[in-house]
Amino acid sequence: MKIDRRSFLGLGLGAAAGIALSPVGIKLTDDSSIWTQNWPWTPVPEDGEITYDQSVCNLCPGACGISVRKINGRLVKIEGLDDYPINNGGACLHGIAGLQYLYDPARIKTPLKKNGNKFEKISWDEAISLVAGKLGEIRESGTPETLGLISGANTSGSMARLFGRFMDAFGSPNTYTMPSLESNLALTAATLHSQDRRLGFDLEHSDFILSFGAAIIEGWGSPAACIRANASRLERKAKLVQVDYRLSNTANAADRLVAVKPGTEADLALGLCAVLLAKNSISGDVSKSAFAAMLKNEYTPDKVEAVTGVKAADIEALAMEFIKAKAPVAVPGKGRGDVGQSLREFAAVQALNAMAGRLNKEGGVFVMLPAGYLKFPENVMDDAAEKGAGKDKLAGSVNELVDKLEADGGLSALFIYNANPCYALNNPEKVKAAMDKVGFKVSFSSFMDETALRSDVILPASIFLERLEDVVSGAGLAKTVVGLCRPMVKPVFDTKHPGDALILLAQAMGGSMAESFSWNAYDACLEEVTGDIWDTLTDDGYVVIDDKPPVGTPATDFTFLASAPKIDVPMDEGDLTLVAIDKMRLAGGSMISSPFAVKTVSDKVLSGKYSVVEINPATAGALKDGDMAVLKTAMGTVKVKIGLNKGIMPGVIGMPRGLGHTFNDPYVAGKGANVNDLIGPVIEPGSGLDAAFGIKATLSKA
Repeated sequence: MKIDRRSFLGLGLGAAAGIALSPVGIKLTDDSSIWTQNWPWTPVPEDGEITYDQSVCNLCPGACGISVRKINGRLVKIEGLDDYPINNGGACLHGIAGLQYLYDPARIKTPLKKNGNKFEKISWDEAISLVAGKLGEIRESGTPETLGLISGANTSGSMARLFGRFMDAFGSPNTYTMPSLESNLALTAATLHSQDRRLGFDLEHSDFILSFGAAIIEGWGSPAACIRANASRLERKAKLVQVDYRLSNTANAADRLVAVKPGTEADLALGLCAVLLAKNSISGDVSKSAFAAMLKNEYTPDKVEAVTGVKAADIEALAMEFIKAKAPVAVPGKGRGDVGQSLREFAAVQALNAMAGRLNKEGGVFVMLPAGYLKFPENVMDDAAEKGAGKDKLAGSVNELVDKLEADGGLSALFIYNANPCYALNNPEKVKAAMDKVGFKVSFSSFMDETALRSDVILPASIFLERLEDVVSGAGLAKTVVGLCRPMVKPVFDTKHPGDALILLAQAMGGSMAESFSWNAYDACLEEVTGDIWDTLTDDGYVVIDDKPPVGTPATDFTFLASAPKIDVPMDEGDLTLVAIDKMRLAGGSMISSPFAVKTVSDKVLSGKYSVVEINPATAGALKDGDMAVLKTAMGTVKVKIGLNKGIMPGVIGMPRGLGHTFNDPYVAGKGANVNDLIGPVIEPGSGLDAAFGIKATLSKA
């Protein structure tokens, strides 16, 4: 299958994405309220004194510094903060629309408890007493390990540590995080290098970026930082080569596109490693290892061509171009690098960096220590906590936890914080069935999303504009920056900081739990545990923890790759391959797109209430652009609109991620379909990652 750059460029998809995304014409004019801001739930400020406060956005892992404009103390505008070490004045569409989250109609305005199929309002005292009572019963029964926690992607800041502290003091090892680029990179570092390491990609100083499907200007990592690094490529005379199966904005901005069959990115990376090994152009001695033997036997250019569709001569040329660059770096993680990823793929790309001698080198990838600025006192562990903490976890990952719960349960209670697994994981119906096996569920959500709807008690969290919190950079950045998210306004509704809710719960339970949470409020906790950097953090708004990159070449263990299993798309039915694609204007995961962001989505992505699927005209048959069609996989069936696109590989269908919400929010609900409903999970042995990048499908005219 030959898809060259010319055919991909034939459609003319437009220039690279900008940092602050511009309006898209007619799409916005269908609702004049976008411009007049006459939503009934949005206050219109009077004229008055203009002031600016600085904070940090935590809507996504980007952790950008922001400047908040106020009139008479009322918030009216968010912009990127100049000279902030991550984004330097840039801001994505979701960040600048952050004020809309403050008054969003889906916000949970007060604590709630489920009564039958409905929620009823309760006071905070009632909510804390109810949850503390249930948790007390679990501890008294001698099974503290049956409390579980599913949290969001950020595992470095004080809130992640505080939830972990609660679970430890309670006596449960069953803590799970949603899949993210950061967690995938951490798992890669632990597998190839050592435990407790992070990977940071120095895109700003690289002269040859080889991206394996990473949406570098569409939401991978820290979006503003990546877009800024890409924007400076011309000045630095740096090349970007994109390995992809569709002409994304990143691919369109690249110097060259290497068209590859979906799901074979790891094979191409290993093929490049094999060329370097054969040419004796490697760093370190791996020639006598099982990994080297595998490369020689299974990843010759001819064999890799048969798997990936990339010509053998092109594989050899790309490998030599990579190794001859002064500061090359290979970047893993299709799309945003969170869902539909395999450890094999991440490890293969990192192996290429290691074999090329690009570890801990300027313009390469840094193997970094975790951000170790937090100093929590030791937990007070009673007998119940000691006993429960010694038990094995139910599962190794959140995906495996879903399988375990659906099969035979295992949790008496579950906390959900900063996560929406009933929407963001593949096969949400299976996730919902698994959640229903848990007897008591407590959500710390700010919004009545798909997961909050299935909870028994909701302790509503104040959003980032209403609370104090440390926000740690991550997601592949080559430096560690701790920023201070400051409250820009008092909570609009009867919500609390989730840290305060945890402290109240622990103190209501008494005993060792109360002793482990002796602070009178989260703010006091944060000041104590950040003691060494607190003054600088409050004065400057941020602290750069790692201002000097790590030196020396870390050891690399290739054992995993020597036997890592390949992941194939399920072959249940259909001659097409459906893949989920990330769009900068659509939020994925637990984050919800703002009304403004949804309105800026192109008609080529969302047409009316239907998702638009990309398909090459060579594959479309009788289907025409704009036709209604039925998209079917083994997991389900939905109606979609056809978007003919020469920029996607024949045989592949691309469906946008971030649509199809089902909760009661008129601005995001009923907009398109959730692509996760159509893709079934495929758990990678060993890692526990859901590696399902797609699924076989059929398309027929509706």
